[in-house]
Formats: sequence, C-alpha cells, structure tokens
Amino acid sequence: MSESEFHPVVAAWIGRTFDAPTACQRRAWPAIRSGRNTLVAAPTGSGKTLAAFLAAIDDLVRLSLAGELTDSTAVVYISPLKALSNDIERNLNIPLQSIQGELEADCIDFTPIRAAVRTGDTPQSARAAMKRRPPHILVTTPESFYILLTSESGREMLSDVRTVIVDEIHALAGNKRGAHLSLSLERLASIAKRRPLRIGLSATQQPIDEFARFLVGMNSIDSNGTADCEIIDEGHLRDRDLAV
Repeated sequence: MSESEFHPVVAAWIGRTFDAPTACQRRAWPAIRSGRNTLVAAPTGSGKTLAAFLAAIDDLVRLSLAGELTDSTAVVYISPLKALSNDIERNLNIPLQSIQGELEADCIDFTPIRAAVRTGDTPQSARAAMKRRPPHILVTTPESFYILLTSESGREMLSDVRTVIVDEIHALAGNKRGAHLSLSLERLASIAKRRPLRIGLSATQQPIDEFARFLVGMNSIDSNGTADCEIIDEGHLRDRDLAV
C-alpha cells in the first residue's frame, strides 16, 4: 500500500507532511489493508504508531464520504501508558483534524470522525457522553478497556469495533497486565459483529514470534505454533529511516 492507495485527501496529507513513508510504514500498510493481523516491531521514531493510525483513518474517511459512518466505535487503541495525550495529539488528532479541514475547505460532504480518550482519570460526565454517542476512535488503557467490557452499555459500544491497535506490546506480553488484556481481547472478539483486526506495535525485542502469538490469541495460532500474523521486524532501521 503506497500513498497512492490511500484516499486522495489522506494521501495529500501524507505528501504534505513527510518526504516519504518510513520503512515500517511501507511494509505495514499493505498487510493492514489486506486484513491481516499485523505486528510492527521498530525503534522509537520509526513511525509505527502513525502506520497503524493512518490505515485506520483512511478506512474511516472512506466510510464517512460514503455516508456509512455510524455513531459507533470502529477503532480501539490500547496503550499501557496512562499519559497518552502527547502521543495522541501528534499521531491521531493532528492528521485527523488536518484531513477533515481539507474536506471542509473543498466543500465535500462528510461525517466528522470523532476520537476520545478514556482512562481512569476520565470524568464520569465524559464517560456517560461516550456511551450516549460513542467516538469512532477510542483511546484507552488495558484496565479501562476491561471495565467497558463488564457493562452492557460498554459491550454495545464496542460491538462494531473493526480494528484494535495494541501499543507497547513488549511491555505487556509475559506479565499480569498482558494476561488480563488477552482475556479482554477475546471477550471483544466474542461480542463484536466480526472478529476485529489486531495490530500490535512493539519495540524491537526478541523473540518477536512470542509477541505475535500474544497479539493474535490462541484461536489464531496453528498446530505448529505459528501466529496468523504478518510480522514486520524493522530492528535494522538506520537513523535516516526514522520519522521526525
């Protein structure tokens, strides 16, 4: 998936913002577009978070322009880090606002794409508002994700999820938070109208195959122990390949 395979307004934002996609973005986009579970392992600054977000934003833009974007959550981004604001501003809100601003400037009719953050610090009023009118992209932590799945309204909110992005997966695999998240991901799969695509983002740590198995869950591992997952391991990236 090159820039030309994105919707033109998304491709235009990429062209205005970057000289060229990074190595992990060039490899991740075709895998995600094909509907394969994808694990991107790359150094900090390689653009892996934006690789996942831009593919998801592109899908939402297409649904929006087709008049098919409903008031439901389509993308869940899960991070073990509670301090999400800076990363989300850079990797999600900036491209989202810019792309939607371009559509408005061109007088193109579209449904605005909404994103919201839910953590333990989110006020009750904001949580209630999310349930009444779910964001299209929900940014959350493993613990808040679990709490949503325990309520009927939360399960209803998540039933239309198409994509789950798990960030910092190396910080979760092999510990109690990770085991808890694995159960939550399977619960989501059981209530979703279709099994959500899983995208994992990781530092370049080994064994990468273990992280892939953690990402997809036992139902997507074959008898040889191989995960049904495209593994993009860019541990060899040089400085010139890193995104600013």
